[in-house]
Amino acid sequence: MAIEQKIRDKHLKLDQEKLDRVRRLLGAQTERTAIEQALELVLFEEELNRLLQELKGKGTIKKIFR
Repeated sequence: MAIEQKIRDKHLKLDQEKLDRVRRLLGAQTERTAIEQALELVLFEEELNRLLQELKGKGTIKKIFR
């Protein structure tokens, strides 16, 4: 699924400690990259939750280990 990127300049006030922590956790080289990766993770989680809701009640989990 190709999504057209629309890049806009933004001026944001962010918690620097949180931003530094996210950058380290994601291994991002820049703050911008850290923010982009964090946004992608949120969007991925939303899509995953949506798909799981669609599958809810449509199958069973089989125990394969003792």
